[in-house]
Amino acid sequence: MKTVAPSPPTRPRWLRWVWLVCGTLSLLTGLIGVVLPLLPTTPFVLLSAYCYSQGSARYEQWLLAHPRFGPMVRDWRSQHAVPLRAKQFAWVTMGLSSGIAWWFMPPAIGWVPGACCALVALWMWRLPTSDRR
Repeated sequence: MKTVAPSPPTRPRWLRWVWLVCGTLSLLTGLIGVVLPLLPTTPFVLLSAYCYSQGSARYEQWLLAHPRFGPMVRDWRSQHAVPLRAKQFAWVTMGLSSGIAWWFMPPAIGWVPGACCALVALWMWRLPTSDRR
């Protein structure tokens, strides 16, 4: 099922460029998060989709049609849901990276990444789980 997004509100050209730049930077940050364990991917991809929806229908449609990121954005928009496998992968990588950070960071601040990841994990636990695998 192809979703047709409404065209973005009429905005000045410079403001559309600001939205496009923010969306692209957010998407790049999300892509870095694929390989950097403490940096999450999903929130940045969702932020990118929002920015693109404000700046360019073409970029938004490209992201919605993307084989890897499109389903994630569509699930979020339709039901604020995250696939179970994505939740499980996030929990495992957050746990591992928090343990590594705790091991290598000074004792005074070594608990900070784990606390942040625990809050994100709790938030993610409360989200609905989508049917998509």
